[in-house]
Amino acid sequence: MKNQKNFSKAHKDYVKRLKTNKFIIIFFRIFILIAFLGLWELLTTLNILDSFFVSSPSRIVSQIINLANEGTLFSHTIITLYETIIGFTIATILGYVIAVLLWWNERVRKIFEPYIVVLNSLPKIALGPVIILWVGAGTKAIVLMCILICIVITTMTMLSAFMSVEEGKILLLKSMNANKFQILFKLILPSSMPEFISVLKINVGMSWVGSIMGEYLTSKAGLGYLIVYGGQVFKIDLVMAATTVLCVLAFLMYFLVSLLEKKYRK
Repeated sequence: MKNQKNFSKAHKDYVKRLKTNKFIIIFFRIFILIAFLGLWELLTTLNILDSFFVSSPSRIVSQIINLANEGTLFSHTIITLYETIIGFTIATILGYVIAVLLWWNERVRKIFEPYIVVLNSLPKIALGPVIILWVGAGTKAIVLMCILICIVITTMTMLSAFMSVEEGKILLLKSMNANKFQILFKLILPSSMPEFISVLKINVGMSWVGSIMGEYLTSKAGLGYLIVYGGQVFKIDLVMAATTVLCVLAFLMYFLVSLLEKKYRK
């Protein structure tokens, strides 16, 4: 506290502006969400929008409460969360390792780079029937779908980060007789940490896409199953309730990655 008294007025004004700007951002984030939900509820209450087709915030909350009381919300949520976390973790680790191997060997990188680009452009949903034949219907197929969606993005992003490290820094380490192993751990990996955090953020969204896509294809439980079932029986409240839970879970995963990013920057 004593040190803060010694700060210049310009510094105090700068800190004040940062806090004010942060407050404004948070305020408008909350305001926009509340305004959107309030307008949605109002339009459905006045029958300007048909709640049968678009549901409403109150009906969504009521549906979530009903699912919780029935005991099905927790079970379906846990199943999808498990599939997503497993797919997210495996895809991130494997993609990172593959990127390191491709950086390590230039010849191997040049051989496999075109195939990676093609795999990235391939619609993964087209592989759905093949995946089911390979590993069978159920959790394995869903996790594999999640992995296929995330792993190529992870590999390409991290490889690009590894390759973008300044050549001058690499030459400097070589001039100090550093071997490739030391260059990797002393320079390449630390320099690519910001890109790795970005990959985690991307994979949070993509892993949920993969797990829900997999549940669309083959599932008897999970939030994706609830969405499909709700669409089939025209229960839009169930569809929107499951989607809302998905949004909350995705936000929580993104929040955890953001905490990791803040810790890294400090």
